[in-house]
Amino acid sequence: MSKTTSTKLERTISRTLFFYFIRDISFAFLVSFLFFFSVFFVNQLLLMAQQILTKRVPLHQVALLVFYAMPQIIALSTPFAALMGILITIGRMSSDNEILIILASGLSYRMIFIPALIFGLIISIFSFLANDILLPAGQIEFRRLYREIVFSNPALELQENSVKRFRDTTIVTGPVEGTGLSNIIILDRTSTGERRLIMARYAMLRDGGADGLSLDLSYAFIHSAKEIVRSDYDFATADFLRYWIPQDDLIQALTSISPDQMSARDLHRDIGIKAVALAGRLHEQYGQTLAGALNLEESLRIGPGNFEWNRRERNLETFMSEQQATIALRRDRTLQLFRLEFNRKFSVPFASLCFVFLAVSLGLMAKKSGQTVGFIFSIIISVIYWTMLMGGQTIGIRMGYSPFLSIWMPNILSLFIGLILFLNRIRK
Repeated sequence: MSKTTSTKLERTISRTLFFYFIRDISFAFLVSFLFFFSVFFVNQLLLMAQQILTKRVPLHQVALLVFYAMPQIIALSTPFAALMGILITIGRMSSDNEILIILASGLSYRMIFIPALIFGLIISIFSFLANDILLPAGQIEFRRLYREIVFSNPALELQENSVKRFRDTTIVTGPVEGTGLSNIIILDRTSTGERRLIMARYAMLRDGGADGLSLDLSYAFIHSAKEIVRSDYDFATADFLRYWIPQDDLIQALTSISPDQMSARDLHRDIGIKAVALAGRLHEQYGQTLAGALNLEESLRIGPGNFEWNRRERNLETFMSEQQATIALRRDRTLQLFRLEFNRKFSVPFASLCFVFLAVSLGLMAKKSGQTVGFIFSIIISVIYWTMLMGGQTIGIRMGYSPFLSIWMPNILSLFIGLILFLNRIRK
């Protein structure tokens, strides 16, 4: 009878203890959320101060920009707050011997783990909704307001030591000198399709109204070359040159929708469309490369004394150009960026669920000062997780690694280490 009663107690989850856990974890979560929210909020203000406040943008517009950035701050704060909330709660209960009392009363570790798991699942769902619904809406409004600010203050578009890309133009700027920029480089294409490089010692940015933005370049050097025959080029110098960035290009750069402004459904749809389009372009490019290779082979095989032999150098340049175009197309990062962001839409919110195993295991290890230990562990884990996430995203973009592994690796490691520690704790 005693054995049966003991087994029953081990399999029973106390309703009172369940809500006691949920209440304590919720309170710790709210405090932790305010902490992480403040950290990310201050970081956002510092970015605003660097990019916008120094340009004398009206304060009410800055406040609106911060408000539209709130969903992003909430989405980032929630997983780390869940980790800290659970870790602090379990750590405090462990150091106060409440966990020991629960186990001595006949209840198992499930009494500790299940409330934390349910709480982590609820937070993950909430975070995903904020990340998938509120974040895109906030980013769209942020872009819309930023576009209005740029048209009233064009100096926002070009900053020192930065790279700015428009439709067919890339502008690299150096440090600020006086009221202008020094050591500026412009890469674009001419109306005839030639590649053009413009370098200038000094540049002044001016608002051209409906015409867009203009750059008044001093001591400029211009180099233009054919796309295929690179040896066919022209160059010139000028003491003064006015370079125009059309308003259409400016509007497109500011209004183009980036992956972080899209919902998971829209991202999934666009990934499918882009994958099909890329496959088609690759098939066409492979055909052009093969045609260039065949022309080169024919000109070499036919030997001297024939008209085709005289075209061998041109055919070689054409083949090399097509081959480089194929390599560049295969390394196209646009689709990779979309796939990385799609995985990020799920990995960051559901990090709360993966953190449960790690937080419960580490919290049970606390012998004294459980809240302090939980706070310190939470900060360390958050920094490591964020570093791995940013590193994985960078590796995924630059090296083309699997988007899933690049983004989900921090979650997988957290879950794996947490499970090992939890199973080891149960066996003890």
